[in-house]
Amino acid sequence: MIQLKLTCVLLAYILPGKVHAQDLSKIKHPKNIILMIGDGMGTAQIYAGLTANKGNLNLTRFRCIGFHKNQSSSDYVTDSGAGATAFSIGKKTYNGAIGVDSAKAAQPTILEIAEKNQLATGLVVSCSITHATPASFIAHQPSRAMVEEIAADFLKTDIDVFIGGGRNHFIHRKDGRNLADSLRRRNYRVADTLSDIVKIRSGKLAGFIADVEPPKVLEGRGDQLLQSTLTALNILQQNRKGFFLMIEGSQIDWGGHANNTEYVTSEMIDFDKAIGAVLDFAEKDGNTLVIVTADHETGGMAITDGDMKTGKVEAKFITSDHTGVMIPVFAYGPEAEMFGGIYENNTIFDKMLAAFNFRHL
Repeated sequence: MIQLKLTCVLLAYILPGKVHAQDLSKIKHPKNIILMIGDGMGTAQIYAGLTANKGNLNLTRFRCIGFHKNQSSSDYVTDSGAGATAFSIGKKTYNGAIGVDSAKAAQPTILEIAEKNQLATGLVVSCSITHATPASFIAHQPSRAMVEEIAADFLKTDIDVFIGGGRNHFIHRKDGRNLADSLRRRNYRVADTLSDIVKIRSGKLAGFIADVEPPKVLEGRGDQLLQSTLTALNILQQNRKGFFLMIEGSQIDWGGHANNTEYVTSEMIDFDKAIGAVLDFAEKDGNTLVIVTADHETGGMAITDGDMKTGKVEAKFITSDHTGVMIPVFAYGPEAEMFGGIYENNTIFDKMLAAFNFRHL
């Protein structure tokens, strides 16, 4: 661990980039942790985005990099439910699980543990807020398909900010409940457009950007993820004890499923814009740990040609599903050195818990 820490710090001084090494001896534990998940983002997706953006990505600003092994308890190739749940509860589980272990028992998530320690918490995504990845941090259900039950689980927590699609899962439900009204009774500001979301600067926010799933960047989604990220940061940083925030670039995965190179690269660049905003915040704050990773790779993407000057990317895919390759983990800030090396995906939970200096519930 000592050698790894020295390596990460030394690289930060040797290699050029905007983010420089911090004196980690002065700040042992971060006050804030921001976990960013590029769903379906493997090394090929990253390099395709780098090429499409003509050689520039904010991801190149990181100096501490590792890899995680992401097999689930049921399958060699994980799905997003098991992958995100491994991050959130620290246990391997079966594909399709949401916040439960392999025996279907609910386990406390890193978001819930942060909440119990009086930190602010948030989720920001470019898919439905009830989709597998965000759901795994706040809900406890045996199946990712139980979207209405997942929506109801939001009312069992005290999350401060959540922004994404999935409005219909809260207001047009089989049980007739209007969870938006329930949220308002719990002092949430419920906003239904991005223009209304960005106006909210304090308090509790439930932001819905689509009835179900938001459109692609290629279909005009714009900078929703970036603006939602900035809004969440503005609200959450008002908690003096700190915060935990999970941000997902959700549709990189969908581009992989579609075997659509332009879909992948446009969503990758969109996610990277949010990464840049988070790194700028962390660099200025000096007490924030940023982790960027993915749950799995999607598509078996291989880059067959490209041009950094023009942004041309040509790629082929071997599947329309997920693959089992190792996934990179990028870290910056206090305790970033813990994320170097090769390890199981569920230990990311343990590393975040140790970084916060929290005990498991």
